[in-house]
Amino acid sequence: MLFHYHYWTPFVEETEAFYVANGFRITQRVGKYQGEFQHFDPPLTWDDFREKPILFRIIEARKGNVNITFGYGKQVRFDHLGFLVSSRDQAEICTNANQLRWEIDEGERRTFIHTPYGFRIELQIHTDVVDPGVEPAYLEHLLLETKAQGLEQDLERLFGMPVPSICSSVGSQIAIKEAVIHGLRSANLIDPNGVRIKGTEFHA
Repeated sequence: MLFHYHYWTPFVEETEAFYVANGFRITQRVGKYQGEFQHFDPPLTWDDFREKPILFRIIEARKGNVNITFGYGKQVRFDHLGFLVSSRDQAEICTNANQLRWEIDEGERRTFIHTPYGFRIELQIHTDVVDPGVEPAYLEHLLLETKAQGLEQDLERLFGMPVPSICSSVGSQIAIKEAVIHGLRSANLIDPNGVRIKGTEFHA
């Protein structure tokens, strides 16, 4: 299940404010301050630390089954997207990645696969990264812009099946052009990093 994407951005506070205004809750803020990584999680607000020179490594925003993270970067840059998978599926996907000769980084909580398209794919087996019981929202679709053709075909080889939640166009940058979030009331917005956000509502 597609559940996640991550950006580096100079617009950290603005990005948080955008997603909070659209129904997301902030679950953690981790940043480097006075030489070490520290937590600035809620209930702290930006008024509590805005004047401190914190380099935020990760701020996490959640809404149902959607998990969006971002950290400080000098320029806006799309880093990775994430899929929630079973342990068995993770092993099979990594086998397929080896056959594609894509680099794999295995960590304690998540595995990253480096694609030749300029972004990484996160494989996550821990379901505590989403809040499915809070509200019924999920990441339905991402439209990516890449600099090379073949992403959809390679994703099918990687996952062993078509991945209809991802489609791409070829352009001059590597970015998410559009994210469709089911369960988001707002219909058509653009976040501070240029991602067009489309919401579709659940109907009784």
